[in-house]
Amino acid sequence: MSSDDERDEKELDLTSSEVVTKYKSAAEIVNKALQFVLSECKPKAKIVDICEKGDTFIKEQTGSMYKNAKKKIDRGVAFPTCVSVNNTVGHFSPLASDETVLEEGDMLKIDMGCHIDGFIALVAHTHVLQEGPVTGRKADVIAAANTAAEVALRLVRPGKKNHAVTEAIQKVAEAYDCKIVEGVISHQMKQNVIDGSKCFLSVSTPETRVDDAEFEENEVYSVDIVASTGDGKPKLLDEKQTTVYKKDADVKYQLKMKASRFIFSEIKENFPHMPFTARSLEEKRARLGLVECVNHGHLLPYPVLYEKPGDFVAQIKFTVLLMPNGSDRITSHTLQELQPTKTIDDNPDIKGWLALAIKKKKGGGKKKKAKKAGEKVGETSTEAEPMETTQE
Repeated sequence: MSSDDERDEKELDLTSSEVVTKYKSAAEIVNKALQFVLSECKPKAKIVDICEKGDTFIKEQTGSMYKNAKKKIDRGVAFPTCVSVNNTVGHFSPLASDETVLEEGDMLKIDMGCHIDGFIALVAHTHVLQEGPVTGRKADVIAAANTAAEVALRLVRPGKKNHAVTEAIQKVAEAYDCKIVEGVISHQMKQNVIDGSKCFLSVSTPETRVDDAEFEENEVYSVDIVASTGDGKPKLLDEKQTTVYKKDADVKYQLKMKASRFIFSEIKENFPHMPFTARSLEEKRARLGLVECVNHGHLLPYPVLYEKPGDFVAQIKFTVLLMPNGSDRITSHTLQELQPTKTIDDNPDIKGWLALAIKKKKGGGKKKKAKKAGEKVGETSTEAEPMETTQE
């Protein structure tokens, strides 16, 4: 490898301040996009309209950046806006013809992503469409996902093992009498890679296994927690609802149908690395061509799965940079007030994890002053806090 190649390789991770800036710029946009999408979520609003607005917001915000760069910098949507309601686990981003609307009391999971030059920031948030505090089992499952995310933030750090995070996430869900949804994987991310091979499960099962791995400095992870009041074993009800796909660069099969070749050529040009929604394609040809592309592995589908009717599913996803001075959570949104029926106050393991510092202490000096009046060490709110802070 030449010295130039080595330098280029080195500049693709967090040792480059330019790379860090691109991650944080993408995060700032997707955090604003999430806020905007939440403001559009009202009773009787069509879900497809909300998803379109979310994607358009990201495209407009990223479109105004790096306009005068010498080299063209790709930027835009890294994961299409999905709004999944109640017992829908995720990936619901319907076609334009879909008439599904939101209703008062719905539990929404908003999932979206933005990238700048292939450096990706992902976020997912759960919100109940109501005034006042969230109570009962809805509050339990949101608190379970959020507390598990807070614990994961403190355990996804250099020197820690991936399986330790999986075990901790399950313990948190059990404390709230909830289940972690099977099949959800949190991945390392790199430039133009949304699902790196280094990863960890939220819950381990005999069917799903990942290699043991240790987190390292200067890595980036998307941490995805999905909790359910049901059994955590979701089912695919209708393949036609799947609209989100990602191109698999490793598959070389020659497509037979003209419609398939046309649509795949469009995907290669416009979505070479990132997941996309079928809404972005020419619809009539897409319907014909996508089937062959999926059947022969050219496209990886993100299916719309369901728990049983009456179950509630909550999701919290964030992007974290493992910086030399500690973990930097760059995507998040504050939760509504929650009044869960369960508590973690009598669980020393969870309280111990939550008391771990996120940032490294500067110097070996004096202890910091006590936090806000009345706040005890290791105490955690059911509301998401700004993630830059250090809990000691």
